[in-house]
Amino acid sequence: MNKLLVLFLFLTSHFLFAQKSINIEKIKAMKGFVALWDFKEPEGQDRRAVGKGDFPLKETNGSIQRINEGPLSGYSALFGGSSFLSLPNVQTGALNIYGPNQGVTVVAWAKWTGEQTGFVGGMWNEYQDGGKRQYGLFVSLPHYNGKNQVCGHISHTGKPTPPFPYSSDYSASKQQVPANEWVCVAFTYDGKNIKSYLNGVFEKREPELINNTKGFDGYPEGLVQSKNPYYFPYGMGNNGSDFTVGAVLLKRGMGNFFKGQIGGLAVFDRALTEKQIKMFSLKD
Repeated sequence: MNKLLVLFLFLTSHFLFAQKSINIEKIKAMKGFVALWDFKEPEGQDRRAVGKGDFPLKETNGSIQRINEGPLSGYSALFGGSSFLSLPNVQTGALNIYGPNQGVTVVAWAKWTGEQTGFVGGMWNEYQDGGKRQYGLFVSLPHYNGKNQVCGHISHTGKPTPPFPYSSDYSASKQQVPANEWVCVAFTYDGKNIKSYLNGVFEKREPELINNTKGFDGYPEGLVQSKNPYYFPYGMGNNGSDFTVGAVLLKRGMGNFFKGQIGGLAVFDRALTEKQIKMFSLKD
């Protein structure tokens, strides 16, 4: 009896998961579609996209295991050490999204372990030549009120946000990302506002005091602003970063390693609507 119950629960969970699979053809048909990786390739192979190029992401600093679980292809890439995926800047092509009033959307389907800051994907380099930040999707950026939340980062100069030592220009979802659960994490930027979404839902945050901003020039009492949406009317710079998944370059070397599984990653060169983002959710 116990064996039958276990089998029933196993089949039921897999059936429900399958019912919430994402329709890849609908993603590809959306206006502004640039690339989609479904991470079906086995360990040791480049992860290739469909879209405006195949954008082969190479395993860097070690191999990345393929797991037989994922909402797009049935597979996912397991991140957990010092390994990540990368594409040199000279090969980024249509992924190199920049300019005034230029929009961008990054969507990922991931199962995060709940540990530390995790970079999901984008063009984000915090150190080389003073910084080559451009756009990037993170889970948990605690320094400026984004702990355990979906964070969408945009930069114009590639450098830190004056007068602070780091870039504070990111939205952060009001909702917290659950650990060890498949979710859809996403952000959009329309040239003026960055918005972060969890499972297809945008929740507004009221203006609040931002941690670690007191005592800086012009901010003796600290900076007060809304983190979702985050107002940033300066656009994205063409700053020369590689496109990476799972880690970014920091002063101490590669860091902000994502811990968990990534089963899909999509990039669009415009800000998708809230209705469109909702289509990507794994929740009813």
